[in-house]
Amino acid sequence: MNKNHNKHFRILAASLSANGFGYAVMEGNTLVDFRNKVFLTDKNANSLTNIDKLIVRYQPDVLVLHDVNAKGTYRAPRIKELYRKVIALAQKHKLKVAKLSNTELRTMLLNDPKGTKHDMAECIAKQFPDELGSRVPPKRKAWTSEYARMDIFDAVALAVVFLMKKLKRTV
Repeated sequence: MNKNHNKHFRILAASLSANGFGYAVMEGNTLVDFRNKVFLTDKNANSLTNIDKLIVRYQPDVLVLHDVNAKGTYRAPRIKELYRKVIALAQKHKLKVAKLSNTELRTMLLNDPKGTKHDMAECIAKQFPDELGSRVPPKRKAWTSEYARMDIFDAVALAVVFLMKKLKRTV
């Protein structure tokens, strides 16, 4: 049962990835916590355990995830399995789940459904310069792997876009 009696709506956003996951906790327009967790072994079990701890610690009103089943989205079978388990975990905690597609994120943040993850990271860093300004990874080259800390920006983007959509509905 959700026991969050704070004045502000609390959002936990998690971005599941090949390395582990990134998360962001927002309360109102304030970024309360953010981090990325990287696991070398048993990635799904470790991710699930850590997400459960975050839910217990922060008692969010909603869990926001990428919609891994959205049209044009490709996720590895392991990530899809983790996604299903995270949703089941949220249901166990009686927590609402919101799913956002990558297209929604890019359209809401950049006004361009074909924008890049790096463009989104720079946009998010401008909104939270003290917290994230120095953490934007360099632009990825075609032959390099994505930086693990990009998961943080994905999670913050999920939280920000969810909040934008929520505020749009209440206005």
